[in-house]
Amino acid sequence: MVFKNLRLSLTLKVASLSLGLCLGVAPGSASAQASFAAPPQIPYGAPISTEAAKKAAAAAIAEAQKNKWKMAVAIVDTGGHLIYFERMQDTQTGSVDLAIEKARTSALFRRPTKLFQDAVAGGGEGLRLLRLTGSIPIDGGIPLIQDGKLVGAVGVSGGSGDQDGLTAMAGAAGLK
Repeated sequence: MVFKNLRLSLTLKVASLSLGLCLGVAPGSASAQASFAAPPQIPYGAPISTEAAKKAAAAAIAEAQKNKWKMAVAIVDTGGHLIYFERMQDTQTGSVDLAIEKARTSALFRRPTKLFQDAVAGGGEGLRLLRLTGSIPIDGGIPLIQDGKLVGAVGVSGGSGDQDGLTAMAGAAGLK
């Protein structure tokens, strides 16, 4: 049993090191942790309106359609409460909750969820984020900023992490 636990521990350390090196970040390095040194100083604004939420979702859906991706898109306010949701035909049903959680994480922590993903992939202290209540470390959540203030966030799920992230960025850009 001791040998099995030691082997598992060593396997996890090697996997963490390999993943970090593939990402160009050494596990536990300052660059993997830097984005979580202090909360971003983005002030909160008035919560996003339904009309603006629909505009952001439409931009995200257009990006997904352009790439033939099936996505679920959620828009939340500054408190992480759902304002608008849309699921494209044939999007996997598991993506519904994920899109909402990505948007909620991004709004509550005022960060893109990709930063959580990268910190966890870096290992070391970044692994503490796996226990951070209300967070999901998967790309696809982007804060929505208007006039320099956080008004909500967009969350997207249905494709790969990169596809979700690109679609969410298109949604955020749709507000500008």
